[in-house]
Amino acid sequence: MGIRKNAASLSAVELAALRTGFAALYELGDDRGYAFLAGLHGLPLPTYCEHGTSLFLPWHRAYLYFFERALQDQAAEANLPWWDWTSAAAHAQGLPQAYRAGADPATANPLAAGPVTLSDADLALVRDRLPGAVTAGSRPLTRRDPDAPGELPRPATVRRALDSVTFVGFSTLLEGIHNGVHGWVGGAMSAVPVSAYDPIFWAHHAMIDRLWYLWQISPLGTDPPASLLGRPLPPFPMTVRDTLDISRLGYEYAAQVIG
Repeated sequence: MGIRKNAASLSAVELAALRTGFAALYELGDDRGYAFLAGLHGLPLPTYCEHGTSLFLPWHRAYLYFFERALQDQAAEANLPWWDWTSAAAHAQGLPQAYRAGADPATANPLAAGPVTLSDADLALVRDRLPGAVTAGSRPLTRRDPDAPGELPRPATVRRALDSVTFVGFSTLLEGIHNGVHGWVGGAMSAVPVSAYDPIFWAHHAMIDRLWYLWQISPLGTDPPASLLGRPLPPFPMTVRDTLDISRLGYEYAAQVIG
């Protein structure tokens, strides 16, 4: 079973496997590659992602599951880490060190930015309507414009979501926190059409998925409404019911407490 760990505590071997996997995905031009997988969230159309609905958490869990499988096809030991933006380290330093650009351009960090592989028409649309999201040139990369570290969500904010007594209430509160972090990172992450092209997207959503799991195993956690359980989560061959037990999906989280 794969173990998802805190991005701030990855070993050198674990970080190397993660970077190897991302770099390999960047080079694939078919439906196993990064461009295809990131594009499922926004551009190119059609857009499949669920926001502002009760499918937000199940859809993104399915998304991470299939992305992680693709990642492990390239680097078998790679597991998606989570970015704990509530931690003291995050409130002091912001983005995890593993996801920052290095000082030496000759040893580029594949987690610092992702390639945005779009048609000329879609790329022109992004540059016109989402200024600052991607770099210039014919081979653009994602950009970031993070706010002050102290503006990231605090543990107390997350605990209020974890105190929810209904799935819909929990999902709504957690999605609001999630939206704030996307905006905090800025650049590509602040724009749904290209947010998944930034590698930090996956660490951010692993944190969201982890918080859902922590709520699920808490005394307050409940399943989504019965009317949702059979709902499909296109383009993935899964229903909401298929996402509820992460052990059946083959992964677990290394830490199960907040704060």
